[in-house]
Formats: sequence, structure tokens, C-alpha cells
Amino acid sequence: MALIMSDVDRFEASRPRLEAIAYRLLGSAGEAEDAVQETFLRWQAADIGRIEVPEAWLTKVLTNFCLNQLTSARARRETYVGRWLPEPLLAGDTMLGPADTAEQRESVSYAVLVLLERLSPKERAVYVLREAFDYPHREIAEILDITEAAGQQIYHRAKKHVADGKARTEVDEATARRIVEEFLGAATSGHTEPLIRLLTQDAVSVGDGGGKVPARAKAFEGALAVATFLRGLFKPSDAKRKYIGGAPGIYATTANGGPAIVAVVDGRVVGITCLEVTAEGIVAVRSQVNPDKLVRATELWAATDHGGDPLYTL
Repeated sequence: MALIMSDVDRFEASRPRLEAIAYRLLGSAGEAEDAVQETFLRWQAADIGRIEVPEAWLTKVLTNFCLNQLTSARARRETYVGRWLPEPLLAGDTMLGPADTAEQRESVSYAVLVLLERLSPKERAVYVLREAFDYPHREIAEILDITEAAGQQIYHRAKKHVADGKARTEVDEATARRIVEEFLGAATSGHTEPLIRLLTQDAVSVGDGGGKVPARAKAFEGALAVATFLRGLFKPSDAKRKYIGGAPGIYATTANGGPAIVAVVDGRVVGITCLEVTAEGIVAVRSQVNPDKLVRATELWAATDHGGDPLYTL
């Protein structure tokens, strides 16, 4: 059926919320955009006059499409080259969604997105809808075609899984920048000792190159191993500059609400490193260098003020 303008406007009013849900469910901005577009096509084909609560209908269609995507994604990731990490989103990206409560901010943190990969698709959907968007259990049950009691059980199980693996400490923007600046100072010092002091003893470092950019599939584990790797990573070399097409400028910023480092060459984001911070120190260093997962970040970077000159140029 052809949509009239008011139907299009109604969908567009829901788009930011739908994108934020889809991103949390899929961990990929590109896949989230595809999911929302598929939802629009189904909206376009529906008999809208018979839909009593459009927002509920759209959420149900989107969520169930994402559940199907998550199921097939598990099979795809078995053949993914290297370690799969979520796509980080820089500060100001509308796809990050609501950030009014601690639960909302936490649900989109990079550390929690990594943890959500451990959940079943249905656990992930229940957790996201409840924690990030405060859907009542009754509505979640209707969206997923399960009983309310089953939904509550799934939610408590998912929340426990996330809590068991969670170590993150929430920090404000000023603190995040200070952490990144201190980290970069240590990483570019040419010595491992300053880095070791910032890391927890069980710190890990992992990267996602998607088979397109070199990235170690197996995580470095332990403060000494991570510090040694990072010292080499942040050491300037002509070979690195030649490989990525120039000398990267290194900036302190936030991604998914947490401390992050952005490497930029000629306006192109070539890497985002997210730091997971606890009261004891930095517990995880996760680097996204797969160019397919940096397209949206590059677009946002080009459209926003990123604070002038880089802190370092490698």
C-alpha cells in the first residue's frame, strides 16, 4: 500500500528509537540501519489503518527482524577472520540513543556490548528492551511472543550474565579525557613501566581487523604482555605510515560513553581504541580497525568539531 505523508512522518519520528534499539541488539551501525530500513519496508506494505499502536508494531517488527539477524550472525562470526568486536560509536552519534539514566548509558557502553555477545538472541532482546528503553515486561512479552513470566526469567538470567562479566566504572567526559591523555602519555613514552602502572594485572588487549587490517586474533593477557604490545603499537614507523597512507593523528575522545582514542589520517578514522576502566585501573583495551566498522565514525568525525590539533602524531 502507498504511504501518505503522515505515515512517513510517523515512521521517521520513531526512527531514532528504532536505530538505537537495533544498534544495541546487533552491535553494528550498518546492520542497524539495514534493520530499520527493512522495518520501514514492512510498514510501507502493512495495512496501517488497522495498526492500533504504531510504535509497538514497529518495535515488534524491528526486534524480531534483529533476532533473525542475530541467529544468522552467530553462524557468520564462526567464519569471521580474527576477533569480532562491536562497531564503536563516537560521542554525539544519535544511534547511541537515550542516556538519561545509568542503565541506559551502561547498556550502550562498549564493555557491555562485548558482554551482550555472550547472550542468546532472546536474552539480548529482553535485556536491551528492559534496561535501555524501560519497556514493561508485559510489552516485552508481546513483542517476543512469550509469556510475561518467561520474559522476567529471561531478563534476570541475562542481567546476571552481564553483571558477572562487568567490571566497568562509569566516568564523566572530563575524567575520560584525563584517562586517555594519561594512557597516551604512557603508551608513547617508549617504556612499558608507565603503562603497567595504569593497567590491572589481568588486563587484556584485543583488536578487530576483519581480515582487512592486521590485528591479533588472540588477546594479549596480563599487564606486562599488554604494555609490551601497546609500546610497539604506538611506536612511530615509516612502515606503519606507508601501510595506512600517512601519519595518524591521535585524539582523546569518548566512544559509547567511555574513554577512547581515535586515530585519523587525512580526515579518515583508521582506528578507535576503547578503554574499559575500573577503580583498580584499565582492565581492557579493545581496538576497532576494520575499515567497514569505521565508516560511520569517519562521517561523524568530518561533520563535528574534534577539538583542534591531535595530542600526538605517530
